[in-house]
Amino acid sequence: MRRTLFELFGYSVSSFWAMAFLGFLVAFWVVRQGLIRRGYDGRIAYDITLWGYVGGWAGARLFVIPTGWEYFVESPILFLLSGSGWVWYGGVIGGAFAICMWALRNQLPILAIADIAAPALAVGLGIGRIGCQLSGDGDYGIPSDLPWAMAYPDGVVPTLDRVHPTPVYEMIACFLLAAYLFRIAPTSRPMGYQMGIYLSVSAVVRFLIEFVRRNPAWILGLTTAQWMSFGSLALGLYLIRSASEPMPEPERFNAVVPEVKKKEAAEPFF
Repeated sequence: MRRTLFELFGYSVSSFWAMAFLGFLVAFWVVRQGLIRRGYDGRIAYDITLWGYVGGWAGARLFVIPTGWEYFVESPILFLLSGSGWVWYGGVIGGAFAICMWALRNQLPILAIADIAAPALAVGLGIGRIGCQLSGDGDYGIPSDLPWAMAYPDGVVPTLDRVHPTPVYEMIACFLLAAYLFRIAPTSRPMGYQMGIYLSVSAVVRFLIEFVRRNPAWILGLTTAQWMSFGSLALGLYLIRSASEPMPEPERFNAVVPEVKKKEAAEPFF
């Protein structure tokens, strides 16, 4: 565990924010590669990632306000910029909303954008969970006597009890899911299929992990995240079952890139 990852010009860089920034960069690269592998202009990744980041940041913080209302009222700015208490589902919803607005504005099919973003969502969360693990921000689980259980004595939310390292569980699951989605990306899957896989698998993973996390029960003994998982799973299965239309031709996607940018080759930078 390492709350401060390194010092830069006299400033402490926290592991949480360092991993969040790294996750943002890797997610951008994954989106760009997904576009290029389909024959689309890689510059579209800048718009998708930017809108997803802004909307995701807003959603992740807004969704946590009800659970920490007294702290938000006391110091709104510090609360919103805190390195703990981020709600992944809130980030997904906020980011999805922002990207949908961008897609509608540019007359692009939302499901096509969703499929391109699906692997990036998985890898971004996986890297983010590394930050949760390093900082000990409270995302760990309940006490356990398993050989890999660990304490977080110096965490942002410290505990001396040996507990389930649930960020590690979710990190492994996310990386495996991201690898699978990235592998099938260039295949002729219909629109909505990849996002359906992401929503379904991530929902099952989160639902199971919640049983060993320290989150309080909400309704019928299940946590808020578990109820959100039901919605994610239902939507994911619906997308998988109803997926039928092919991904749009490159010309339709590339039309959103200004002519001045098209003069430069859209090649991978890795």
